[in-house]
Amino acid sequence: MSAGAGGSERSGPLYVLQLHGTFGSGDKEARVIRLMNHWGSRVSHDILVGDRTVDGTRMDAEPGLSVRFLDEPVLRGRPTSSKLLALGRLMQHYDLILSFGWGAINGAMAHRLLRRVEQLPPLIHHEDGFAADEAIARNSTRNLYRRIALAGVHALVVPSNRLAHIAQQEWHLKAERVHQIPNGIDVAAYAAGPSRPAIPGLAADGRLIVGTIVEGRRVAGLRALVQAVASLQDQLRLVVVDREGAGNETIRTEIASLGMDDVVIIGPSLHPQAYMRAFDVFAFASEAGKFPVALVEAMAAGCPVVAADLGDVSAMVAPGNRRFVVPFDDPARVRAALETLVVDPDLRAQLGELNRARARQCFDESVMFQLYDRLYGAAVGDTLALV
Repeated sequence: MSAGAGGSERSGPLYVLQLHGTFGSGDKEARVIRLMNHWGSRVSHDILVGDRTVDGTRMDAEPGLSVRFLDEPVLRGRPTSSKLLALGRLMQHYDLILSFGWGAINGAMAHRLLRRVEQLPPLIHHEDGFAADEAIARNSTRNLYRRIALAGVHALVVPSNRLAHIAQQEWHLKAERVHQIPNGIDVAAYAAGPSRPAIPGLAADGRLIVGTIVEGRRVAGLRALVQAVASLQDQLRLVVVDREGAGNETIRTEIASLGMDDVVIIGPSLHPQAYMRAFDVFAFASEAGKFPVALVEAMAAGCPVVAADLGDVSAMVAPGNRRFVVPFDDPARVRAALETLVVDPDLRAQLGELNRARARQCFDESVMFQLYDRLYGAAVGDTLALV
């Protein structure tokens, strides 16, 4: 472990242990990798993943970054005393522990029980949202476990207002320990390049392009969107981006059941700006509690947005766009929102510029980097380590 705890001078990199339930290709992983690239050689990372069947080795990381994936100890499953003890002993060798989501909650529990006995470094937990079974209401048993495990964390990081509220009301964390840091992106990258990049499999036919994002097999809200677009097929064409590449058949089955035969489905991409700029309208059905990075990407690309009224979505888009945040369980409302934008190109352009400006002001990754630098640096008693 390098020097630096308690404010002493640091002679080498910060040694960080990351605990993840899975490490795939989602928003959480994209943020973690951007932060790792930002810190470069200043930080050395060991990553323990609970479920290694979700391949975490395919990283868009800078060359030379110090990253090592660990095979043990076991992170997920029943929290036996031997498992928690092994996790606690592992943590002794680092300056900072970062845990992410329910899949890493055993790490937080091990730290809670052993931090004084084993003189463990600080742990910062991160929550980005919930699986479908906890999107509306949390599981009471899991919530009790979270409440106990998170009682000893240095801080909890969440991206959204809703998650900050859940942390305080359901897990009983004090407000000063809950840090809301919005997920940031390289906003400028979404404004660069040709205004109408080509979309694979899509030939221009004069219709406007409505783009949407789904993650794997989670297709909530897609049915209402497909129904709305189907009723406007002479004016609109739907493009579905499958962010994780795991749910193509589920998506195709859902679309086919509604009689649509010209929907274009695109697989995952490490560089989503390549297709975002091609959309005339972006439509999105957010999962409750989450901070949808795809929405920020669309805003940065200058898209007007039709989105589900869930989570922080209404607060994220530009004020002028908020009347197009509607319930996605009502296809008629979705259709009306799309139709209003279809017939008014000036409104589409105006809302696109307002959304772009809001993304630049609120969600640029430079702001995210600064906030994480301060939080992590303060946790190890060395604010210069990450700045």
